[in-house]
Amino acid sequence: MMVAFRKMHGLGNDFVVLDARARSLRVTPEAARGIGDRHRGIGFDQLIVMEPPPAGSDVFMRILNPDGSEAGACGNATRCIASLVADEAGRDRVVVRTIAGDLPVERLSGGLWRADMGPARLGWRDVPLAREMDTLHLPLALGPVADPAACSMGNPHATFFVDELDAIPVAAIGPELERHPIFPDRANIGFAQVLSPERIRLVMWERGAGMTLACGSGACATIVNAARRGLTGRRATVELPGGALEMEWREDGHVLMTGPVATAFTGELDLARFG
Repeated sequence: MMVAFRKMHGLGNDFVVLDARARSLRVTPEAARGIGDRHRGIGFDQLIVMEPPPAGSDVFMRILNPDGSEAGACGNATRCIASLVADEAGRDRVVVRTIAGDLPVERLSGGLWRADMGPARLGWRDVPLAREMDTLHLPLALGPVADPAACSMGNPHATFFVDELDAIPVAAIGPELERHPIFPDRANIGFAQVLSPERIRLVMWERGAGMTLACGSGACATIVNAARRGLTGRRATVELPGGALEMEWREDGHVLMTGPVATAFTGELDLARFG
């Protein structure tokens, strides 16, 4: 079955986008792993399947990781999908639904899109964590990092605040932290260096994907956890390896994320070939 796809990215956080709104597509975990192989497939940080919109939304966005697991949130992909649907409809505001809830997105000037990523969830069951504990200070340490803060942005996040980001062996400790028993559903792990009350450097180890150039939900978790710790205000620029996102944690608990979208190329793939 030949299926059209679009390769998109937000700050280098890249996606293969399939459109299953007009015809159903059976995308198995095996197929996601095959398409995600950067040597034998196409390669992506997440595979996005656009599905028919449930009532009250403009599109349903299903998110699959390169290991075949399903994710509940992806901020950069949310902006990308919203841009496609908004351009089709000739509108500047759309609602993207995910398994974690509805995400309103609006077009701004200069090719930027602002997504309301919903409220940060701060309870230990919300993250979730394996047992009751203070989500502002987790009893977790590995190598040079310790004492992360945790929250959920529709997916579990833990943020370690460090003095010198370049000294952290992210690729070496990220996999172990992702799968630590304190996180029953695994977790996205952020390593953040606060440069000023308005600027944060961030490198992410994403659950099911590994190191990526950018992570929208990770940037959301970082501004929330930094503000909770008193390290920043509720607005800051989060600088990722692929570029910067403008972040705001509103007083009502919702997190706003502003950044660009881009299409790299389009093509067709044989879905049956990947299983």
